[in-house]
Amino acid sequence: MQPNDVNLYLVGFMGTGKTSVSRIVAARLSHRWLDSDHEIERLHGKPVADIFAAEGEAAFRGMEREFIEHGHPSERTVVACGGGLVVQPGMLAALQKRGVVVCLHATVETILRRTAHSRARPLLNVEDPEKRVRELYAVREPIYRNAGSVILTDNRPQLEVVQHVLRVYRRDSLDYVRANGVVGAADGGTALPPR
Repeated sequence: MQPNDVNLYLVGFMGTGKTSVSRIVAARLSHRWLDSDHEIERLHGKPVADIFAAEGEAAFRGMEREFIEHGHPSERTVVACGGGLVVQPGMLAALQKRGVVVCLHATVETILRRTAHSRARPLLNVEDPEKRVRELYAVREPIYRNAGSVILTDNRPQLEVVQHVLRVYRRDSLDYVRANGVVGAADGGTALPPR
């Protein structure tokens, strides 16, 4: 495996740009692009909101875990992870074992502005969405900050965020290959010694 073969996982709160940024990053890297929520919807034949309503959040979180552990390619894939995926116990370690993790971050005010008109976010289908965002943000923000390299997206053009993600990926994927002593056999490469 070469550094450019390593998977990339974008994590962060809803409204930070994971889906749109990851799609462009995948195209630039010539990697497959997947969105964990979209894949779960495809596999289960219904929208995430319907899964939450019919089966509950715990069932959905189990589907996320299954997707990360068994439901996607192990190389050359960029995954936009649902906002709550990395918050579950053990999931950050599961992502880090499979590739590079980058967190897109924004202030709560930016997130409120970006999600104000969204009807597709089941966690915001409550009487007071702003209160819910602030509560979730307070709990999740420290977890996101420890989930890998953090890239701020507030008031930044999307392509600037994309370029930053690509720079971090190129640096961290090299570290990933070194740390895991992965062999690059495709071009006669040898195992890099773990650091």
